[in-house]
Amino acid sequence: MAYYVGVDLGATNVRSVVGDDDGTILGEARDNTPRGPTGIAITEAVLGVVREACAEAGIDPSDAVAAGIGAIGPLDLAEGAVENPANLPDTIDRIPLTGPLSVLLETDEVYLHNDTNAGVIGERFHSDRNPDDMVYLTISSGIGAGVCVDGHVLAGWDGNAGEVGHLTLDPNGFMTCGCGHNGHWEGYCSGNNIPKYARELHEEDPVDTELPVSDPDFSAVDVFEHAGEDEFADHIINQLGHWNAMGVANIVHAYAPLIIYVGGAVALNNPDLVLEPIREQMSEMVMSNIPEIQLTTLGDEVVVEGALASAMTGGTGDRSRL
Repeated sequence: MAYYVGVDLGATNVRSVVGDDDGTILGEARDNTPRGPTGIAITEAVLGVVREACAEAGIDPSDAVAAGIGAIGPLDLAEGAVENPANLPDTIDRIPLTGPLSVLLETDEVYLHNDTNAGVIGERFHSDRNPDDMVYLTISSGIGAGVCVDGHVLAGWDGNAGEVGHLTLDPNGFMTCGCGHNGHWEGYCSGNNIPKYARELHEEDPVDTELPVSDPDFSAVDVFEHAGEDEFADHIINQLGHWNAMGVANIVHAYAPLIIYVGGAVALNNPDLVLEPIREQMSEMVMSNIPEIQLTTLGDEVVVEGALASAMTGGTGDRSRL
């Protein structure tokens, strides 16, 4: 029996699974993503969860024949590393991944993807329809998309295709994104930036609100929890819906997907408040065919499932490679 490793490296958590040649999960492990002091600490966390997942599966890491990694970006595919991640502290400039994991597993078959590309691989691999034209969109601590067109997952020469969270939606640049640029989709609608956006809106128009906008621990969770009960919270959610619909319309026009699966913590925890405003505004924004827009079928496991599918299929996610 062959064994495969999947890794999901996010800005908040790092996770690993071990599967057999049928894709059955035999072991898994999870840890918090270190906040530094350097990227090496994150590399060590990745290796740590892989070791734990292998131990739970009852195998030695060297028994694995291949691994897939879905990671936050931006990526340096040539070096097998993450470079200057936008949603981690500035002290973290490089996170080596493929080299250290290859050493641990004693295999050169280690495939690195942007996390959303791993997500679209996971959705396509597990879909009954296995559509050739589809998108996986994550709305989480950041925003990004994995795109499959005509049966090919788009990676780009440097692995950074699909960074749709950095589409400029607001030419006035009201909000600054974590990457340092103004007006990006992620600067408004990501989990990290929703509270910052809410504070800016409240500073412009300091209406009465139950939202704890001055509390240092104010978060996106507070906004969604007050939906329907607080006029300012509803205003924020309406604004987020507008920006999200604009971003999705751009995706539709660029890639013509049949279906868009949406995941990430913000969407998974608030599916109606996130997805319904997008669906409602598509006919007003899209001049071509409107795709089906639905919540991911794999929940918060979509990236690690895609990473495992990548390992099983030589980096492609194509089931015909099995």
